[in-house]
Amino acid sequence: MTHAQLVDRAVRWLRGYRCGVVLSEQACASGEMPDAIGWKQASHSVLVECKVTRADFLADRAKPFRQKPEKGVGCERFYLAPAELIRVEELPTGWGLLALRRGRIEMLRASAKNLRSATGFRCEMNLLLASLRRVEVRIQPQSITDFLKWKNRMAEYNRGTLPEGLTGAEEEMNVFLKPEVPVS
Repeated sequence: MTHAQLVDRAVRWLRGYRCGVVLSEQACASGEMPDAIGWKQASHSVLVECKVTRADFLADRAKPFRQKPEKGVGCERFYLAPAELIRVEELPTGWGLLALRRGRIEMLRASAKNLRSATGFRCEMNLLLASLRRVEVRIQPQSITDFLKWKNRMAEYNRGTLPEGLTGAEEEMNVFLKPEVPVS
């Protein structure tokens, strides 16, 4: 299994973990480049770091945002590795462990859900904004605002109604704007 293949599996796992927005291998201001990171309802972020070798896992400990976890991203943080590569007792405090075994990802340990600090949140915002800027550069001369209003254009082209299968922006569910419901 290559690192790129494991990152692809992490992205698919995050989607199954109910992350509506997922990015992979995008740099952020702290210098951290998450292998995969996704966001759920109420801006709750989930980081997945992929490790295909033991040496890579051990080297990860020396990174500045591992030495000072408050600088890292992710409300939840996981390592994903082939089964038996990482032992639960080797994990940093609060981190979860995902193992790839026979083509399936198993959660060997859940992550704490409150690992992100205010600094980490700012780094995530930088990551998201930089990603949006990359999109805007690619869609020029159109602005990102106009691009995001594509449904309005679809309705215009269709004599005022949206094509079958599309819902209006005002009817779309946006779970990212809803507050997280506390678990009792």
